[in-house]
Amino acid sequence: MNLKVVAYYRVSTQKQGVTGLGMSAQKNAVMQYLNGGNWELLAEFAEVESGKNNQREELRKAIALCRAKKAKLIIAKLDRLARNAAFLLNLRDSGVEFVAVDMPHADKFTVGIMALVAEKERDMISQRTKDGLAAAKRRGKKLGNPRPAASLERATNANRERAKAFAENLLLVIREIQRSGVVSLRGIASCLNARGFKTPTGRAFFAQSVSNILFRAENVKQPS
Repeated sequence: MNLKVVAYYRVSTQKQGVTGLGMSAQKNAVMQYLNGGNWELLAEFAEVESGKNNQREELRKAIALCRAKKAKLIIAKLDRLARNAAFLLNLRDSGVEFVAVDMPHADKFTVGIMALVAEKERDMISQRTKDGLAAAKRRGKKLGNPRPAASLERATNANRERAKAFAENLLLVIREIQRSGVVSLRGIASCLNARGFKTPTGRAFFAQSVSNILFRAENVKQPS
């Protein structure tokens, strides 16, 4: 009897695609892990979502499918997601079996501990930032940037890289939609909106925004 599995990939809207933790890399890791053996990949769910957002619509769908089909959930990067307590607690309390490619021996106890550490680390980072700013003010240090032009250039370059990474990550989702038979830009935009995806500025997708994504990811504009 084949093992039934459901794959879940997630990246933030920031720079994970640039650092090699994009959806394509996660999918490759999952496929390599599953290579050989009796298994049936029922579905793949992908999200481009900030780690600060506790809502995981695609994760919810993946867990629901696992319950319905008695399948195992497989993810690529538990360590990268370990700072998100909401994700970890959802995973722990889902009631489904799961395996993380980078931590294949992690169990519910391990995930519960990681969630507690994630919450503590988040609080400590926030407090350290506040303490550091307060100490700098006490020393009379002027807060701000003495070189605004250079900072603007760095910010522009960073935004360009983030936009490119966002496009490359979302391309996996768009290709999945196209394989289902939806090929028009307007239709793809509707599917992305229905799945809860947002543009980098937090807005709904339209045909032009899908065209922009494809252009950035492939350097080829698609006809509508």
